[in-house]
Amino acid sequence: MPIAIIGGGQSGLATGFYLRRAGLTPGEDFAILDAAESPGGAWPRMWEGLRTFSPSSSSSLPGWMMPSWDESEHGYPPRAHVVDYLTRYEQRYDLKVFRPRRVTAVRTQDQDPQGRLVLTGENLSMTAQTVISTTGTWERPFWPVYPGMRGFSGRQLHAADYVHPRDFEGRRVIVVGGGNSAAQILAEVSSVAETTWVCSRPPRFLPDDVDGRALFAAATARIRALEQGREHAGVAGLGDIVMIPSVREARDRGALRASPMFNRLTPSGVAWENGDAQDADVIIWCTGFRPALHHLQPLGLRDAHGHVPVGGPSKTQVIGDPRLYLLGYGDWTGTASATLVGVGPFAKATARAVTGT
Repeated sequence: MPIAIIGGGQSGLATGFYLRRAGLTPGEDFAILDAAESPGGAWPRMWEGLRTFSPSSSSSLPGWMMPSWDESEHGYPPRAHVVDYLTRYEQRYDLKVFRPRRVTAVRTQDQDPQGRLVLTGENLSMTAQTVISTTGTWERPFWPVYPGMRGFSGRQLHAADYVHPRDFEGRRVIVVGGGNSAAQILAEVSSVAETTWVCSRPPRFLPDDVDGRALFAAATARIRALEQGREHAGVAGLGDIVMIPSVREARDRGALRASPMFNRLTPSGVAWENGDAQDADVIIWCTGFRPALHHLQPLGLRDAHGHVPVGGPSKTQVIGDPRLYLLGYGDWTGTASATLVGVGPFAKATARAVTGT
C-alpha cells in the first residue's frame, strides 16, 4: 500500500477526502486503518450529553457541510449527531475504512531512509511508503498526581470514562479542571448531585454570544499574523469556556462557582493547604489528554523534551522521518487541527505534500 492512514476519525477522514480528490483510490492507493469497530472516531466514546462548541454549519469536514441537527443553525449539535455525520461522511466518499485494525507498532523495514515502513498489529501486517498518523488523544487521558490519591476511599474517574449524570445522583462529587469538558460535565452532574468545582486557575468564560466560530477565527488570525512576523494573542485573549445552553443554565442557578485547586486527597475527600477540607464520594478528573503515539515508539522520534518535532509546508511532516506525518493532535500539528472545522486545511496540506500535487 503506498499510503497508510492510522485512525478513522475526523482527521483520517478529512485526509482521505483530499487524497481521493487528488485522484487516489481508497483501498488501493491508500488505506485508512481504524482500531474501532464502528465509525465516528472518538466521538462514540464521549459522554452522552456532550455538545460541540459551534453550530453545525461551523463544525464540518471538507466537502460536505454537517446537516443542521434541528431547525435552527444556532444550536450546538450533540454527540450522536456528530457520530451520524462522520458515519455518513465516510459512506458519502466511499473511503473504505478497514476496521477493526489497530496498529500497535510502526517500524522501518530496513536501513534505507527512503524505504518502506512496516505497520503491525493484531491480525495486521502491511508496509507503506508514507504513513499519516491521526490517532488523536482520547486513548491517553492525562491523570495528574497528587498526594493521597491511592488512599482516597471513593471513586475516581477521568472525563474519558464519564457517561451520564444519573450515575452520580445523590452523591458528593468534585469536578477537577477549568476547561470546556469540566464545565459541561459539572453542568450535568450538578443537576443531580452535590458538586464542588476546583481549578488550578480561575475559569475564563466566553461571552454568551461567542462560540467556537470566534475561537477558530482568532486561531486563524494568529496563524496569519505569525506568518507575517506580527504578534497575536490568538484564542488566549478570548477565554476558554464556551457558554452552551447547559453551561449557561448551570451558571444561572449558581453552580459555576470555582474553588482553588486542593493540594492533596484524604481518605474521605480532599484538603487544601490552608487546612480546609471537603468530603467527597466521587472525583471526576477533567484534566485533558496527551497524544496517542505509542505505536510510533519503535521509530525513536521523540526529542530531548519528549516531543515529536513536525514542520515542512504541511506543518505536519515529522522532521526525523519525512515518510511520516502527524495530524490532528493539537496546535503543534496545526492550529485548531484537533477540531472538526480546523482539521481541513492541514489535511489538505498533508495530502498535497504526500501526493506532490
